Amino acid sequence: MDFAFTEQQDLMRQQVRRMCEKELSRDYVRWMDENCDFVPDELWKKIADLGYMGIGIPEKFGGMGMGMVDAMIVYEELAIASTAVGLCIGATVGFGAKTIMGLGSEKQKQELLPRIAKGELKFSMGLTEPGGGTDILGAIKTKAEDKGDHWLINGTKMFITGAHKSDYMVLIAITDPAAKRTKGLSIFLVPQPSEGLETKLIPKVGCHAAGTNEVVLEDVKIPKENLLGTKNNGWFELLGTLNPERIGTAMLSLGIAKAAFRDAMQYAKEREAFGGPISRFQILQHYLADIAIEIECATDLIYKCAWLSDAGKPFHIEASMAKIVAGRASEKAAIYGMEILGGYGYTMEYDMQRYFRDYKQMIFSPISDEMAKNMIMQFMGLPKSWS
Repeated sequence: MDFAFTEQQDLMRQQVRRMCEKELSRDYVRWMDENCDFVPDELWKKIADLGYMGIGIPEKFGGMGMGMVDAMIVYEELAIASTAVGLCIGATVGFGAKTIMGLGSEKQKQELLPRIAKGELKFSMGLTEPGGGTDILGAIKTKAEDKGDHWLINGTKMFITGAHKSDYMVLIAITDPAAKRTKGLSIFLVPQPSEGLETKLIPKVGCHAAGTNEVVLEDVKIPKENLLGTKNNGWFELLGTLNPERIGTAMLSLGIAKAAFRDAMQYAKEREAFGGPISRFQILQHYLADIAIEIECATDLIYKCAWLSDAGKPFHIEASMAKIVAGRASEKAAIYGMEILGGYGYTMEYDMQRYFRDYKQMIFSPISDEMAKNMIMQFMGLPKSWS
């Protein structure tokens, strides 16, 4: 059993870290949080110019042709610097490139993948609906009707990251209303802008620079060839995107946890009370130790998932576990971090308040911890615990 990264991977991590130190300084990330609803174009281009948008795209399509472990190394550094940047990049890389590589036609791959790798395109995914959340299948009402020479789409999607800035939306809709939901959904590539498609930003507590949207589709026409994968088999084909998404979501949580831990450690060493640094107090050492333990557990589980993915082995159970473990690591780090900083943690001058605001989105996204636990046990052979 080898837990070591290769020399190339270590060098890549150092490169990403240097880029983050230069381009994602504390002041810049704070500015984005207060002023942006998406990654600024100049920053997007700098990240793309280093090849990170195409890290998992095959070289023949202009990418770097690397695996999930490599992608997570890059993603970890981005997530430590900014959760919002990680969310924005992840939507295009995970929902766009990953889905097209798995389900796109050769023409779609040749046209879109090189442009994604260059940073010329942004993607979002339209899955969740207003009544959805965890009950995605039961709540979905968006329909795509076959009109002979085109598809006609009507419906509403909710909590869609980056939809207001995306060039394409990977959208899931009902194509067979009479069938069981798992056998009546299809996946579509919806260009943006499209006549009849409107996005509306939803104000939220955290992750401000990764805007979340309501998307309304009224008689949106798209070409027949924009069907991705097989008609009515979209739910099962979508799992090839959703399972890796949980690895990425877990990494976002880990980034928050590591950033909060770093800041809490630094503050504990520098802040003095009762004649010395507060880092000497046992209770604060225990807080920090608890965070460090959670971070180590999450790190090991996330990279195990990435390794399983690269090895072509199943990782759906481990990915659900990683989502839960990393999410709770971010929660403990943010809450304990606030306790350690005291009043300063509650001020906008320090970043701990942003970690506290950002971590919560990761707890219920893409699914709640409770549902993730249900699914883990269902995967392990127990009966379905919800209906």
